[in-house]
Amino acid sequence: MKHQIIRQLCFAALCSFSSLSFADSIIVQSTTSTKNSGLYDYILPKASTDTGIKVNVVAVGTGQAIKNAQRCDGDILLVHAKTSEETFVEQGFGIERFDIMYNDFIIVGPADDPASIKGSSDASEALRKIAATEAIFASRGDDSGTHKAELRLWKDSMIDPTAASGQWYRETGSGMGATLNIAVGMNAYALTDRATWTKFGNKGDFQVHVEGDQKLFNQYGVILVNPEKCPNVNAVAGQKLIDWLLSKTGQDAIASYQVNGNQLFYPNAR
Repeated sequence: MKHQIIRQLCFAALCSFSSLSFADSIIVQSTTSTKNSGLYDYILPKASTDTGIKVNVVAVGTGQAIKNAQRCDGDILLVHAKTSEETFVEQGFGIERFDIMYNDFIIVGPADDPASIKGSSDASEALRKIAATEAIFASRGDDSGTHKAELRLWKDSMIDPTAASGQWYRETGSGMGATLNIAVGMNAYALTDRATWTKFGNKGDFQVHVEGDQKLFNQYGVILVNPEKCPNVNAVAGQKLIDWLLSKTGQDAIASYQVNGNQLFYPNAR
């Protein structure tokens, strides 16, 4: 029923145009992790072939992507901060949120592991050790989905790392790839999504030190921007792409993307 309402809204907003040619190009506000991982380069040509839609991706942190969508600069939002996504819908900026895929976060760092966190499956305890030893930690510091996840972990560890900002806690204000480069350069720990880490080509002696904690689960969601809030939204084309992403074809495409034999995203549309 809700899907039917979405389509009715789409057509009410757009079908006054004499041609659907306007709806063959859309903007997706999304994350640096999905872009840096190479996922879009792999699945979007398939999506365009099947749907006839040209997809333009703006890859920024999740917080910035949400702000861009709230300013009507985009047709679809595809990010990874579920609470913020739900707020976006509740405030009327989005029609409906759908789970699309997941992977996980990991904590990476230098091989000499100055905080002795290697092998831990408790991310909050690992952060407590990093703080206690004042080992350098590189934070994205950009309100991205990864940064939001990192702050939740610090809160769970009952530590405010910003009190040490500029000391052992370094906020880069950059995307995931850039933050990893900075971390390697400073011999610092960092929280990253696994997909970006797998594709990252400047690892040096860095290793995965912490993984497997349920708190490191990383869910992605997709939302059509509400044409009632943003009349310029290409709602027909946007919904068509969302339908493709949630379909068996789209989900299989996501599952089949690999780097060095490693699957980077796991589809879980329902």
